[in-house]
Amino acid sequence: MHQASIPVFLRALDNLRHVLQKGEAFAVEKSFEPDLLLQQRLIVDMLPLVRQVQIATDMAKNGSFRLAGIDPPKFEDDETTFAQLYARIDRAVALIRELKPGQIDGSETRAITLQMRTGEMHFDGQTYLLDFVIPNLFFHCTTAYALLREAGVPIGKMDFMGAPR
Repeated sequence: MHQASIPVFLRALDNLRHVLQKGEAFAVEKSFEPDLLLQQRLIVDMLPLVRQVQIATDMAKNGSFRLAGIDPPKFEDDETTFAQLYARIDRAVALIRELKPGQIDGSETRAITLQMRTGEMHFDGQTYLLDFVIPNLFFHCTTAYALLREAGVPIGKMDFMGAPR
C-alpha cells in the first residue's frame, strides 16, 4: 500500500509544481501578471486553477494520512499566488514524507469513512486508494494541466508525467 500510494502522490505533486512553474514563467515572458492564471477556468461553472491545486494537494495529503490511520492536517485553502501554491505543495510533500511504510502497509482493510456534502462514504483502504484518491488526484492534476495548456502555456505530456524515475 505504501509503494502504491506515497511515491505516486509525491511524483504527481512534483509534476504539478513543474507545470505551475512553467505557467508562471510563461506569464512573465508574455508580460502579464502570473497570478491571473490562477483564476483560469475552462468553463464558467468549473473550479479555477487555484482550487484544482488545492484539491490535488489535499487528495495526496489526506489520502496518505487516512491510509496511515491518522487524522489529516487541515490546510486553509487561502492561496492567491503562485508562491503560496508552491508553499502548499511543499508543505503537503513534507507531511507525506514523514509517514513511514509501516504506517501505511497493511491498510488494505482499514475502514475509512469520509463525510461528504451528500452524506458519508465508506471504504476499505484499498478501495479508498485505488477508486477514490488516485483517480481524484489525477483528475485535478490533469485539470490544472489542461487549464494551463488552454491558456497557451507550452507544456506537453512529458511535463505532466515527469521524467522517468
